[in-house]
Parts: sequence; structure tokens; C-alpha cells
Amino acid sequence: MKFSLSLSVLPLLILVASASTAIFASAQELPATAAKDPVATLVPEKTPLIVPSAYSPSNLNRVGIQTAQPIPLTLSDAVRRALQNNNDIEIARDDARFQEQQVRALLGVYDPVLTLQPNYSRSSTTGSSATNDFRVAADFAGLIRRGGGNYSGFFNNSRTENAFAQAQASSGSLASGGSALFTSSLGFNYNQPLLRNFRIDNNRRQITIARRRLEQTDTDFRLRATDTLTAVQRAYWDLVFSLRNQQNQVANINFARENLRQIEARIEAGAAAPIARAEVATELANREGELLLATQQVSINENNLKQLVLRDPSAFEWSQTFVPTDIPTVSLASVSLENALKDATDNRFELKRLRLQREINEQDVRFFRNQTKPQLDFNGTFSLDGLSRGGATTSTTLVPQFFGNDEILRQRLNTLLPAGSQIPNSNVAIAGAPGFLAGGFNRSLLNIFRTDAPNFQLGVTFSFPLRNRTAKANLAGAQIQERQIQAQTRGQEQVVIVEVRNAVQAVETTRQRVFTARRARENAEIQLEGERRLFEAGRSTTFLLFQRENALTNARNAEIRAETDHNKSLADLQRATSTAFRENNIIVDSPVPVIPR
Repeated sequence: MKFSLSLSVLPLLILVASASTAIFASAQELPATAAKDPVATLVPEKTPLIVPSAYSPSNLNRVGIQTAQPIPLTLSDAVRRALQNNNDIEIARDDARFQEQQVRALLGVYDPVLTLQPNYSRSSTTGSSATNDFRVAADFAGLIRRGGGNYSGFFNNSRTENAFAQAQASSGSLASGGSALFTSSLGFNYNQPLLRNFRIDNNRRQITIARRRLEQTDTDFRLRATDTLTAVQRAYWDLVFSLRNQQNQVANINFARENLRQIEARIEAGAAAPIARAEVATELANREGELLLATQQVSINENNLKQLVLRDPSAFEWSQTFVPTDIPTVSLASVSLENALKDATDNRFELKRLRLQREINEQDVRFFRNQTKPQLDFNGTFSLDGLSRGGATTSTTLVPQFFGNDEILRQRLNTLLPAGSQIPNSNVAIAGAPGFLAGGFNRSLLNIFRTDAPNFQLGVTFSFPLRNRTAKANLAGAQIQERQIQAQTRGQEQVVIVEVRNAVQAVETTRQRVFTARRARENAEIQLEGERRLFEAGRSTTFLLFQRENALTNARNAEIRAETDHNKSLADLQRATSTAFRENNIIVDSPVPVIPR
């Protein structure tokens, strides 16, 4: 299979590769536990000691991942890897190749067959000499696809010995070698159906069905490739969101660390009570827990993407981190529902598969209707037959009138009859074999071309079941399946319409969500800046400041979530309309070569 990929790479606002490095750098800014914590000296003895966690950059490291060698990955690279390496696609590709071999196997029924049968036999009875016979039969037979006829050509040779003639030859009455009879036959048989099996027979039906099933497996392969393409896009944008979320959580922790620094300064200056540090430390611990969860989600989403784009479970990429370099984009124009429905109706692979299933059923209906007709076959045979007898040419041969038991009986009778009335055993003249019959195999082969050698036979075979219930029941069953397929098609069309309408609505909703989320994030930034100034002026509390910081983090996550959801909804729309290959400039070659019809 050959793929050519060209996905547009949008201008990069933020490289997540750099963001990943920034995550670890930001984590390194988190200070470790001091040797002498000021809280220990300022908090009364009965107050529980609250110390910020010693958050180490190693907490961001994920199990089994080497952060030293990240792999930058564009969406087009991820798609290319998946279409080439995904195991589900490989299975679907081999299904198509297997079905191709099924078609070729069925086409083999029309391959002609050459048969050669040499045979030797020796026969003897008590009191007689043995005879030796040798036969060679050659046959070349095959089926004709158009019309459903069958043919066979034959060429047979035989040498047969006659026990009586052999006995005469041994007594000298016949010429030496005259006991063998040679025959040669060259001919052609043809059988042609005239009613049943004329326009369609079971062989042609099975081949047509196998071809449609081959097209179905090719459709299944493309459907699997489309599903994989959609899954890769969704997994890619999920990884983008999780990395951005991790980045936002690190930034939120940095806010809390800055708040802690300011509170400690105020405590040292006597402007705040030592207990205020506990509030900041609690918030910091909560945000560290959220960062850990965000890091776990990065690992989950990255593993989901690797499962789609890697072939081997032992590939070295499993120990490396993928860094997406594409950023989500937002379409300003709305999607046309009418165009989406038209694309889905024309392109959906499920509908194509049902159309092919309907064509398969049409072949069944056509075949079973043909089987209800009576059978009327034309039969024809034409042959050239040659004959010869072993030995030299003889004109006339004298043979005793009595021999064997007759001779014994004659001699007994003569003992009873007077001398003048005895029965003589005179010789009878027998005409010898003509010259064109004398010889061996060579003569019999030459004789098949004589004018008296051709033979032919013409006939018809008529067969009609009196009730023919089998063919009628099969026809009725195929017609029932035809109505079922029609109902399945209507049901699948409704499913497609629902999926397309929902996908278009999702695209429009996520598009609007992006704009509202951007406004919310911008306002959250303004609110946090104002709240920070009030806090520095002593006119706000840490509680309100924490709320503003958390609100900004949530707004940032909501914005990137809306952007990635919009890109995932576009991928779902491409799946619903079966336009993923077209929209991503992907050309998928069929894994099955064209089989000659």
C-alpha cells in the first residue's frame, strides 16, 4: 500500500517541545525545604508545623520515559506513521489480500486439465496362452465461462491381443504377428446448456460474489484506515491538551510560590500573622496534586497515540517522549450541513458495503431463478477412428474347416463311418487383411485420416423436476434477503444522517466555545492582575487571590480544551462524511491488484 501525505502545518504559536522543557525548568524553580524554616520559629509550639512539600523536578518524570531525547511530531507525521505501521490496518490489508486469493481460486475452475492414462494388462485362462494388452488414453478437458459449456478433446491408442488368433498364429495358419489389434481415436466432445445454467451457473455466480466480497474487504480496509486516521487526530489533540494543561498547572504552582514568598516577607516584616503561611502552603499542596494528575494524563494520552502509530511493542520509541509541534486551529466559517450530507451519502463506506451486498443478493436471485428452468443440454461428439492388425499383408489364408473340439469330434465320427463316408477336414480359404489394415500403431494413426474414419454424434438431454421445490425455496429466500438489505440500507442511511448532523453541530458548537473561552481567559487575566494589585496594596486577601489564580488556570484550560475539541470535532466530521483522505491530501492505493475478468 502506498500513501502520499500532505497535511498543512499551521504557524506555531507555542512549540510544545519548548513547552516540555519549560515545564521541567519551571519545576526546578520550586525551592526545596530550607535548612531552617522561618515557620518553625514564628509559629507557636501548639500550632501544627506546616511546611511546603519538597517538590523535585523528578516528580514530572514519567515511568519508562527518557526525557533526554524527545521526538518532535507533527500531525502529518503521526498520520503517516499510523497508516504505515498500525496493526489493525495491517490486518484489514491482509483480509483484502486473502479474499483476492479466494477469487483466483474460483477462477481456477476454468483452467483446462490434461489427463494421461497409460494402462497394461495381462490375461490368461487355464489351458490357453496369455494375452498382453496395452492402452494409452489422453484427455484435455475444460469449462467455457460464457454460456456454461464444457469441452474435452481425446486421443486414445490401444493394442489388444486375441487368444484364438494367437493360437492360430502359433500353429502357422496365420501370419506371424497377426494376433494383435491396434486402434487409434482422435476426437472432441462438447456439451452446451440451452436453458438452465446458460446465462448463469454456480461457478459464475460464486466468482461474481467473490469479486463483490473482494470489493467489500477493500472497503473495509479503507474504513479501518479512516477510523485509524480519526483516532490518531483525536489522540494527537488530546496529547496537546494534556501537555498544555500540565504547563498551566506548573504556572499555577509558580503563582502559589510567589504568593508564599510575599507572605513570608510580610510575616518577617510583622505585617501578617504566621498562620497565613498555612493557607498558602495548603493551596500549594493542592496545586501540586493537580500537577501530578496532569502529568499522569500526559502519559496516558501519549501511550494512546503510540499505540496507534507504532508497529512493534518493543520499539525504542516507547521509552521516548512525543512532543507535538502542531497547534490547534479554529475555522472561522461555518460548515454546510447540505454539503456534509451529500459527501456522506456519496462516500460512506458502510453504504458502499451495503450496495455491494445488494449486488451479491442480485446474483443469488438471478441464479436461483435460473435454476427453476428445465435442463436442456446439447451434446455433440466428433471423432476420427483408425484400425490396424499386426503382421504382414496376406492375400489368402488356408484354414482347416475343423479345429479344436470340432476336429476331435470329426475324428471320432470317422471311426464309426465306413471308409467312403468319412468326413474330410479340408482347408477353407480365408481372404487376408487388406493392405491398409496391416501394420502396428503407425498404420492405425494413418488410418484416422482416411475418408471413412470420421464419426459424429448429436443429441440433447432434457431434465425437468416435477416440483423443483429446492430451487423455488432458494429463490424465495434470496428475495427475502433482498428486502432485508433494503431495510438495512434505510437504517444505515438514517444512522449516517444522525452522525453527520451531530458532527456538524459539534463543529459549530466547539467553534463558538473557542471564542467564548478566549474572552473568559482574557477577562480572567485582567481580574487576576487587578486582584494582585489589590493584594499588594493590602486591600485583598490570599483567599481571593487564590480564586483569581485558579480561575485563570481554569480559563486557560477551557480555552485549549475548546480549541482541541474543535479540531477533534473536525476529525469526527471527516469520519462521518468519509472525507478524511481528501481533506488531509492522502492517497490510498488498493492493497489488491486488478484481477482480469
